[in-house]
Amino acid sequence: MMRVALLDDFHPVISESFSKWNWDYMDCKHWSLEDFKANAHSLDGIVIRSKFSLNESHLKLANKLKFIARPGSGLEHIDLEYCQRNNIEVFRSPEGNCDALAEHALGMLLSLINNLHKVNIEVKNNIWKREENRGIELKGKVMGIIGFGYMGRAFAERLKGFGMEIIAYDKYKSGFETKYVQEVTLNEIFEKSDFVSLHTPLNRDTIGMVNKKFLEKFKKSFVLINTARGQSVILKDLNEALKSNKILGACLDVLDIELNNFKLKNPLNEHFEQLKKFDNVILSPHIAGWTKESKKKMASIILEKIHKRFILQ
Repeated sequence: MMRVALLDDFHPVISESFSKWNWDYMDCKHWSLEDFKANAHSLDGIVIRSKFSLNESHLKLANKLKFIARPGSGLEHIDLEYCQRNNIEVFRSPEGNCDALAEHALGMLLSLINNLHKVNIEVKNNIWKREENRGIELKGKVMGIIGFGYMGRAFAERLKGFGMEIIAYDKYKSGFETKYVQEVTLNEIFEKSDFVSLHTPLNRDTIGMVNKKFLEKFKKSFVLINTARGQSVILKDLNEALKSNKILGACLDVLDIELNNFKLKNPLNEHFEQLKKFDNVILSPHIAGWTKESKKKMASIILEKIHKRFILQ
């Protein structure tokens, strides 16, 4: 019998399925890291979002561990090299929330370019400004997508009907060009983009990627969208680019003020306080991809992968 710890709050389809498989699962969402370390030796499986990091020293305590399942996409808090060396299967389910994330990114973008985030507040305060809130259209503009995995592809699919030119760059893959997306180099992203959307993993290449040097390479001023990872954007440099109009606006669902457990750092830094003052910036609390539907889809896809590996074989 497999013994599995559920370290976060997941859709009940996970516990229901484990029960049908006669697996011994435990609701451990209230565990601290110390609780995990004390019980790790008894675990065959772990289901986790981002409660805490699973580094080598933690995983060594789980000497029976057969798998780690992460409903969602990011794996930066898991020591993947250790897992590979020790035959620990790692499952994730980016397929489950890519549609929700793409819709959120598009919603933020449409709100920004039509000033909807601002005019909603104005009208509710009896302020009726039309010319000052004239928007811009997507048709005929160039969207540069950096990172073309599940998330980048889903976002591109949502843009098909807007009459945009969609170009995409991915450092880790090639041959993904489609009828509506042109595969390009990073330099072509710098040359052509009116909008730039980040869909990159968090790793050594992408931490601090959007910095002053990166922003200076763009030929035109542009709008930045980030629904990937907050640590990829240096807020100090973003603020300077917003001040100089190098960046015309930003839609940010993720920020480097967020900890791995989805809580805010305390105290918040001065650069975030400055960022909040810009009217042409829309912020959300890491909820792109966070829908009722995606919660179940992420869980169901993870279950399919676990079932295929440990039940069917």
